[in-house]
Amino acid sequence: MKTDNLGPHNISSLLTSLDREAQEAEQRIRPHIRETPAEPSLYLGKESGCEVFLKLENLQITGSFKLRGAMNKVLSLGQEELQRGVITASSGNHAAAFAYLMDRFGIRGTIFLPEVASEVKLESLRYYDVNLELHGHDCILAETAARQAAQKRDRVFISPYNDPKIVGGQATIGIELLRQLDRVDAVFAPVGGGGLISGLAGHLKAADRANAIIGCQPENSPVMYESVKAGHVIDMESKPSIADGTAGGIEKEAITFEICRTLVDEYVLLSEDEIKDAIRLMLDKHHMLIEGAAALSVAAFLKTKKKYRGQRVVLIISGAKISQDQLREVLCRESPLKV
Repeated sequence: MKTDNLGPHNISSLLTSLDREAQEAEQRIRPHIRETPAEPSLYLGKESGCEVFLKLENLQITGSFKLRGAMNKVLSLGQEELQRGVITASSGNHAAAFAYLMDRFGIRGTIFLPEVASEVKLESLRYYDVNLELHGHDCILAETAARQAAQKRDRVFISPYNDPKIVGGQATIGIELLRQLDRVDAVFAPVGGGGLISGLAGHLKAADRANAIIGCQPENSPVMYESVKAGHVIDMESKPSIADGTAGGIEKEAITFEICRTLVDEYVLLSEDEIKDAIRLMLDKHHMLIEGAAALSVAAFLKTKKKYRGQRVVLIISGAKISQDQLREVLCRESPLKV
């Protein structure tokens, strides 16, 4: 599904703006991040008739791609803004990246999390010198509370996705890909708030180097997919998903919505069983432990692989963090994935 409500001039302007943010982010954050490998998957390639590469953001510092956007935003702030302190909202990888940056650069920071955030995630954040505040029962309520607190306390709010600097930081994955591979036909990426896929799509399409950008979401939380289909950001209840890094709502005025409905060529929704089987496959065939959100790219490719036969495909492996309970649930499945 592709919706394109912008005229050619506006699309060109959008691509130019996104690419500019990407190039500025590349210069700003390159000394501070890790260039992750684009590793060939011989198994997936042989079984699908494609040339498959895994872009291993699970090997990024803090364990996910989120460090890129958070780093770009923090380094773009002025000294006076940093001295006042910063606030964010997240229950997952963005929170970990934010906490790492607060500790590394000695910045005063507060993370707002939903009250249902797991104790495992809270414990990992407590290792850093960062304040934690719990608000509401989902990510959108925590984000709303964080924005209100930032305004009241005169601090900068750092969104997990709804910010050009965040999108630009995530786009540096695309810059690396074009250094590492001379051709990219299709890219599969997980979608939550849309920061990752917006940055990727913007840079790769500005460079005219990708024929298809495919967004991957769990059936239990297809908020971006349903919003694109409706033509506006919608409120909908998300069910629990092992791909919890992509679960939850989207801010009404999110800049990523327009980018996603304009530049993402297709969305693939995955069942919980399909996501779990993809985690198992990565463990069995690549001896690599990845989180549920990262498995979305693998599961979506396997579901649609016939369409890409003979093409070079990149799967964004977005993060590494999976809890023992989630892993136990995955390993207890009796039916392995049949490629």
